[in-house]
Amino acid sequence: MQILFIIVIAYLLGSIPSGLLIGKSFFGVDIRTVGSRNMGSTNTFRTLGWKAGLAVQLLDIAKGIAAVAVARYVFNGNLPFPNMTPFEDITIVSIIAGVAAVLGHVFTVFAGFRGGKGINTALGMLIAITPIEVGIAIGIFLLVVLASGYVSLASMIAAVSLPTTMVVRHNILGVEIQGYHTLILFIVGLAVFLIYTHRANIVRLISGKENRFNKLRLLAPKERKGE
Repeated sequence: MQILFIIVIAYLLGSIPSGLLIGKSFFGVDIRTVGSRNMGSTNTFRTLGWKAGLAVQLLDIAKGIAAVAVARYVFNGNLPFPNMTPFEDITIVSIIAGVAAVLGHVFTVFAGFRGGKGINTALGMLIAITPIEVGIAIGIFLLVVLASGYVSLASMIAAVSLPTTMVVRHNILGVEIQGYHTLILFIVGLAVFLIYTHRANIVRLISGKENRFNKLRLLAPKERKGE
């Protein structure tokens, strides 16, 4: 029952439609009717401005962190069933809660099961589970955005960098990562899921129709900034 309680609470936390609430409360705009019609922070940045976009991004990240925090508080480090994995009990709980929150964000019950892409909520969850990999992924994300102006492309590359960084650290650099062989499967699965949620962006990127933030292309060659 505790596990079911955590899943429900984490899902509901993830389902909070930050973009929809910010848009309607402060701008009188349904974010689902403008721009890409996505409720995530990228569409909010583009259509409502950087302040609204930043607010949505922080709130979406907070949802992932909150889900993990609630799970850890409820279980206090102990599972109600035998742990057959190499993870610590608290890591198992964190993963369960985090995945539920990401699913809640993508398939929000408060907006017809059509939410955002899940990147920011997944980021919040991973900050608590794999902080080093997340830090590297954030750095890669910023570099790709500053070079290309494509937030979607940066998000997907950052998602792929998570398992890649873990593999390099453990297998090449020899860093001991507790529960690595189980955790890597979870991280790969999460990366695949996040790329799946960006499938429409992939089509637009290939066709050259993806929206680009040219003002963010600080690392792009000067002669190409106006593209």
